[in-house]
Amino acid sequence: MRRESVETPTTTGTDACAVHPKPLATSICPQVPENLDQIKVFVTDGYWRKTLAAVRALGRVGIQVTGGESTYLAPALFSRFCHRRVRTPSPVLQPSRYVAFLEDYLSQHPHHVVLPMEEDTLLLLARNRERFEGITRLPLADHQRLLFARDKLKVLRHAEALGIPIPRTFEIDNLEKAKLLNKDLPYPVVVKPRVGSGSAGVHYVAGPEGLAPALERVLRSGQAPFVQERLPAEGPGIGASFLLDQDCQVRASFLHQRLREYPMRGGPSTLRKSIIHDQARRDGARLLRSLQLVGVAMAEFKIDTRDGCAKLLEVNPRFWGSLALAIHAGVNFPYLLTLMALGYDFAPVVTYRLGQLCRWLLPGDVLHFMQNPNRWHLKPSFFAFRRPQLSYDIIDLNDPMPALGSILALLPFYGSSNFAHIRMRRRG
Repeated sequence: MRRESVETPTTTGTDACAVHPKPLATSICPQVPENLDQIKVFVTDGYWRKTLAAVRALGRVGIQVTGGESTYLAPALFSRFCHRRVRTPSPVLQPSRYVAFLEDYLSQHPHHVVLPMEEDTLLLLARNRERFEGITRLPLADHQRLLFARDKLKVLRHAEALGIPIPRTFEIDNLEKAKLLNKDLPYPVVVKPRVGSGSAGVHYVAGPEGLAPALERVLRSGQAPFVQERLPAEGPGIGASFLLDQDCQVRASFLHQRLREYPMRGGPSTLRKSIIHDQARRDGARLLRSLQLVGVAMAEFKIDTRDGCAKLLEVNPRFWGSLALAIHAGVNFPYLLTLMALGYDFAPVVTYRLGQLCRWLLPGDVLHFMQNPNRWHLKPSFFAFRRPQLSYDIIDLNDPMPALGSILALLPFYGSSNFAHIRMRRRG
C-alpha cells in the first residue's frame, strides 16, 4: 500500500508526535505529565462509534481513558482501553445537571483533557467553558464560532464569498417565498434544515408540487429550512478532516471518500476509503481557518459529475462518525488533539495510507445491503469480509467486547429513559 503526502513529505501517523516528550506550553492544573501513561483523558458520549474509535486510539498509545455516558450500555465503555467508566446525566435532557456533574467529577478526579464527541455536548461545554478553567483543558473553539459553523446556510454563504464552490442554494424559509420561486427552482432539489447532521430532516423534492409539503415538514420540526439543487447522485461524497491549533493553522489533515451509506440517500457512511483530493483539502482548510475553528472539524463535499468539482455541503465542527478510518490510515486525531491541548510540539501530519478501507458492518452495511437493489453486485463485495487493507468501526479481535456492547445497547434502546437523548439525536 502506498503513502503519499498531501503537501510535503514528513513523518506519518502518530509517530510524528511520539518523539516529542516535552510539552512546550506552561500548564494549568492538572500539571502536564512527562510520560504518556500519566495522561488522563475524559471522553464523553460513549454510545457512538467515533467515541469507541477515540477510546481505542488513546488507550493504545498508553493514555488513561475515562468514558462517560448516561448508561453503562455504551459500546465505548466495553472497550478494554477504557480504564474507567462513568455514568453521567444526559447532556441533552439534563444539561445543567450534566455540567454540574462533570465539574464536580473532574474536580475530584483530575483529568488533563476532556474530549467532547457529540455536538450537543460540545456546545454545552463550550458555553460553560469558564466553569472548567483551572480544572481541565477543552480543546475547542468558542461558543459563538461553533454556533456559526453548525448553521449550514451561514457556512454556505460564507464559503461562496470565499470563492469555494457550493450547490445552487436558495434561502426559502417560508411558504410565501416558496410560492414566488417554486417554478424557477432547478428541480430536483433538496430541502434541508439549517441545523442538523446527516440525513435527519432532509427531504428530496422532484418537482414544484412537492416543495411546500417538504418545507412544512421542516418548519413543523421547529427548524428553519433552505433549498439546494440536488447534485447528481452518482457523484461520491468526500470528507476533508482537519486538526487546527489556536492560531487556526492546520496540524493534521485527512480525506476520505464514501463508498456506501445507510440510508442510501445521504445517511452515515457504512464503507469508506482514504483518498487524496487536492481541491477538497485546499478548500476545506481555507474554509475552516476562515471560520476560526480550533480542534477537530470536517468539511463535507460532494463531487458534481457535471463539472468534476467538489462542492461544499456542510461543516461539522466536531469529531465525525467515520473517525476510525483516519486512525487506521495513520492519522490519530484524538491523540494529536490531546497532545495539542497539552502544549506538545509535533510536525504537521499530512501523510497517510491511501486505499485504506473501514466498514461499519453491524448494523450499517447490513442495512445498506438489504436496501440496495444492486446488492449482489456491490463493489467491493458485501461478502469481502477479510482484506489486507480493511478494518472495522466496531469489530476488533484485539478488543472484542464493544461488538457485544453494541448489540446489548440495542436491546433496551426504545424503552429505556437512559437512551431518550440518543433517540432524540438520531431523529435530528
